[in-house]
Amino acid sequence: MSGPRHPWAAVLALAAATFSVVTTEMLPVGLLPSLGAELDVSAGVAGLALTLPGLVAAVAAPLLPVALARADRRTVLCGLLLLLAAADLLSALAPHFAVLLLARALVGVCIGGVWAVAAGLGPRLVPGAAARATSLVFSGIAVASVLGVPAGTFLGALAGWRWAFAALTGLALAVAGGLAVALPPLPAERPVRLGTFPALLRTAPVARGLIAVALLVTGHFAAYTYVRPVLERVPDTGPALVSALLLGYGLAGVAGTFAGGALAARHPRRALTAIAAGLGTVVALLALAGGSLPATAALLLLWGLVYGGVSVSAQTWLSAAAPRSREAASALFAGVFNAAIGLGAFLGGRVADGPGPTAVLLLGAGVALLAVPAAGRAKGAVTATRSR
Repeated sequence: MSGPRHPWAAVLALAAATFSVVTTEMLPVGLLPSLGAELDVSAGVAGLALTLPGLVAAVAAPLLPVALARADRRTVLCGLLLLLAAADLLSALAPHFAVLLLARALVGVCIGGVWAVAAGLGPRLVPGAAARATSLVFSGIAVASVLGVPAGTFLGALAGWRWAFAALTGLALAVAGGLAVALPPLPAERPVRLGTFPALLRTAPVARGLIAVALLVTGHFAAYTYVRPVLERVPDTGPALVSALLLGYGLAGVAGTFAGGALAARHPRRALTAIAAGLGTVVALLALAGGSLPATAALLLLWGLVYGGVSVSAQTWLSAAAPRSREAASALFAGVFNAAIGLGAFLGGRVADGPGPTAVLLLGAGVALLAVPAAGRAKGAVTATRSR
């Protein structure tokens, strides 16, 4: 494959794709109260709008690269963004919660496919700066927290949650056009077959990395899905202050993405171990912060900073552990990551409808801390190679 004429523009287009799918995936976090009220479901049931896409993405991530083994990756990504636009439009028009869930299932297909394909393309587009390119691709996730979810939450408060999904329809169409223009032809390096996945899972560093990701992401989303009720327990916290706090969380996440990428470029296992320990500790402390606004704000910023490095650290780990099967490893990573999102949101919803938001934080912290021994005991070569 000849390299793209403007490789960093191609990487930015991929970052826009991850931004678009993650904003769509996470948008219900900021809209659960109004969405649930209009569609006549509880907050816990409304959380299925986040759980279902994660579960569908977990299945789609490994299956799509197999089903589209020889398809040009540029064509695949453009098609997925067009499907995302259709899913967003259906969400905006959904008359019942069941229709919304159907749309969210389509979102899950897009999430799994975009992550599986885009996650490993940085080294192909910019071979001399693979770590920086991968960090930039995954920065779309953090920027979704900074701009996407807060902007969608604001638009939802201003005009209604349906208009927030309508706006994402236009965004997905624009990103599809950007991918078509910026990406070069990207034929599959080596077709992914179903038999590739069991072989990778028998590779100790890959298996350990995926276990650590599963625990860490489950813990994070058990807590983060219901972060709005946590913030609202602080006295005199209105919608504007909640949006400002979530914006601060997202800004910290962008910084964490690049900081985590820099550390993971040399020591991905150490990076992920430190992230798991830090995230579990911060979320546990947030449970104890109670009604203190300064403590809550400071801990939320630390949460964003620590979590920002998860995706790029895990992707760097898996790329180093399976250098000859990058897309297959990325597909497994996306599948496990999104299954963990769905599981975390589901567990958090059960606890949110029962003991309440403080218990949700303690649950999330406990599960995330289990990732520390999983990552720390990883055997084998998980030291990333420097960019060539």
